Amino acid sequence: QVQLVESGGGLVQPGGSLRLSCVVSGSIFSIYAMGWFRQAPGKEREFVAAINWSSSGTSYADSVKGRFTISRDNAKNTVYLQMNSLKPEDTAVYYCASKRRASWNLGSGYDYWGQGTQVTVSS
Repeated sequence: QVQLVESGGGLVQPGGSLRLSCVVSGSIFSIYAMGWFRQAPGKEREFVAAINWSSSGTSYADSVKGRFTISRDNAKNTVYLQMNSLKPEDTAVYYCASKRRASWNLGSGYDYWGQGTQVTVSS
């Protein structure tokens, strides 16, 4: 079992920045990749970014490329999402997730999910 706890959400103005953190515990060695997803009110959950747990290879949704950066600190068992140049359309609940099955597609196949952290971008 993998436990994921997100933190770092909050209210920011357009153009501002936030850094989300996801602390991972449990069966860490079973993890192939970690991902960030988000869900806005009335919309489906969407993929944001992912990172290979061991290699640090990354993948991003087109909507956040150049603005968001996913990283990991294996020693701290923590995954980060640095969000810069935030826009109102980035407003959503952001979820951290872990993926056990190895594959080239880092956008799907996640098994465990955190409870989410709210990010609100508004003036």
